[in-house]
Amino acid sequence: MAGVELIEIAKTFGADVTALRDVTLSVNDGEFVVLLGPSGCGKSTLLRIVAGLEKPTTGTVAIDGRAVNDVPGKRRDVAMVFQNYALYPQMTVAENMAFPLRIRKHPKEEVARRISEVASLLEIDELLARKPGALSGGQQQRVAMARALVRDPAVLLMDEPLSNLDARLRDQTRKEIRRLQRAAGVTTIYVTHDQAEALTMADRVVVMRDGAISQIAAPVDLYRYPTSAFVASFVGSPPRSLMAASTRRGTLAVGDASMDLDGAPPLPEVVSVAIRPDAARLVETDVPSTAGAFNLEVEVDLAEPLGSETLLEVAPIAGGAPDTANLIRVRVSGEAPRVGGRLWLEAPAGAIEIFDAGDGRLLWRGGER
Repeated sequence: MAGVELIEIAKTFGADVTALRDVTLSVNDGEFVVLLGPSGCGKSTLLRIVAGLEKPTTGTVAIDGRAVNDVPGKRRDVAMVFQNYALYPQMTVAENMAFPLRIRKHPKEEVARRISEVASLLEIDELLARKPGALSGGQQQRVAMARALVRDPAVLLMDEPLSNLDARLRDQTRKEIRRLQRAAGVTTIYVTHDQAEALTMADRVVVMRDGAISQIAAPVDLYRYPTSAFVASFVGSPPRSLMAASTRRGTLAVGDASMDLDGAPPLPEVVSVAIRPDAARLVETDVPSTAGAFNLEVEVDLAEPLGSETLLEVAPIAGGAPDTANLIRVRVSGEAPRVGGRLWLEAPAGAIEIFDAGDGRLLWRGGER
């Protein structure tokens, strides 16, 4: 196995398309790192650069401490699992698995041994004689992983491998991938736009936007401590909502409500505010039960029942009317309030974050001094 080092990677296409800007990242030996971001942020391009399918315009790619910029992809000891599986339909599962070993002239005995080992690890022994057309989507995904792992690569690269599966199978397969990665101990870089995949699978998540890295953190830290408005509004299920707000003389104002910013540094007059959905709660009184909590009158704009809980979007009351341009997401359990009903949203100071309204950087997180 091996670590991966990306140093100041930039990639441009033509004269005016910048796909990556100054990307620096270290992936440790055996680590599972997820590249997360919206479509077009550069995450797949970065993966292809590691694989040797694209060359960086500038910067260095190193695998196991060795620069590989000029090393062809087939000699980098990396394996890649694609979104569409890329299995040969005329070959059996065993033949698909054997293909990367045979083109490298491995002995027949070694090929058979590796197929048996990996098939057992992925629990596809009974599928070896079948062809891809006779397999389900989840089975094809496991075969694609088996074909990658049979080579015993130093680095495993996965590009949106679950996007073609239905929700139930996607949930099952992501658990299998994480279990198998731990069992194999292979260094893995995984690309997705699905933050649920990122948070449940990764050792660390790399959030990307517009070709650059916005934040790198463990999943729990990424959700609890975003360093920018973009990360705050992108990560989480549901993610935070951003509201326009103002500050003056140590006070935060949203709609008709205000809150003393105890311990906050000097702040711009116009800011963006986020409230963690899991930390806010709806109550029927305007008297907060938590000392120092932010108390805001809201009207329920939308309710999405999810079984044991309901996801709400509520609008703060401003000038006596709901401000639907500043909707706040809240998760509640039990019976949900009716749409159009008015309640009070209570959020402790520790659930509130203030970001610069311009560049989106974190200015203050409640509870920090």
